[in-house]
Amino acid sequence: MDKVCILGNVGQAPELRYTAGGTPVTNISVATKQVLPKVRDGQPTECPDGWGEYGTKWTKTTWYRCSAWRGLAEMIAEHVKKGQMVYLEGQLTGEVTAGVQNPRVWTGNDGVPKASYEMLIKTFEFAGQSGGGGGNRAPEEPSGYRPDTKGDDVDIPF
Repeated sequence: MDKVCILGNVGQAPELRYTAGGTPVTNISVATKQVLPKVRDGQPTECPDGWGEYGTKWTKTTWYRCSAWRGLAEMIAEHVKKGQMVYLEGQLTGEVTAGVQNPRVWTGNDGVPKASYEMLIKTFEFAGQSGGGGGNRAPEEPSGYRPDTKGDDVDIPF
């Protein structure tokens, strides 16, 4: 079984589109952040490879491109806003080589190789505060949406 759980902030407004057959698909980007202290036991630590400096902490942000289908796609497109914290469960998609799931790799406009993790969302929940000036109030949108499982075994055309 392949199951991935991420907790992060939505990076841009959801993109809703429809397949030729009329099936709704929504894409969102979600950023997760790991944080390490710069000082441990009174001693400064070195910046780990790939990490950045943020105040008194080392941080690393990982971006995920996430897609949802059918009713879950429409719900996300209607209720999710940039900056909101969300909890997602699903499975990784991308490139499979010799039976190994890998991130999708491409070359950016600047000629630098890039990679992204991609996820098919199966379960979605609002989590915590919204970003972008939402303050401490809880989101008003419904949470805990789980799509029906009918049709989940069907191959999804990307």
